[in-house]
Amino acid sequence: MTPTRILPDLQCSLVCEQVRQETTGSFFLIGVINIIPVPQFPVTAPQLLVFNRWVAGIGQFNQTVRVIAPDMKTVLATSQGKIALDGPGSIAINVSVLQNVEFAAPGAYYVEVLVDDVMKLRYPLPVVVAQQQGQRPPQQGEAPTT
Repeated sequence: MTPTRILPDLQCSLVCEQVRQETTGSFFLIGVINIIPVPQFPVTAPQLLVFNRWVAGIGQFNQTVRVIAPDMKTVLATSQGKIALDGPGSIAINVSVLQNVEFAAPGAYYVEVLVDDVMKLRYPLPVVVAQQQGQRPPQQGEAPTT
């Protein structure tokens, strides 16, 4: 019996500033983001891109990418898309565009990636006040200045 549907694996998920594709099909990820330093709060990110690479699935699926506030309840942005994989060796790439994401305060925000409402990955996206030029970093045990 040949399976007609196997939930895919999420091989990678990266937040970045831009994604470009060459004529060869190769992708360039520009400005991979692991922390968002900002001068003050609240702040709005005009655009965040989430690059997802899916593998080892069979069938058509709905992908959801969302940014969650530090309270782990409030959804700040959502993007939905479709992916299709026709066998265990196939690959699907999906780039989600999240626009005008507002960060109200510093903290650990989260990116969640779901396929057909099944959580595949949740990872932190820290948003912090950027250190000003000439300002020394806080010493161990000292509270940071803002």
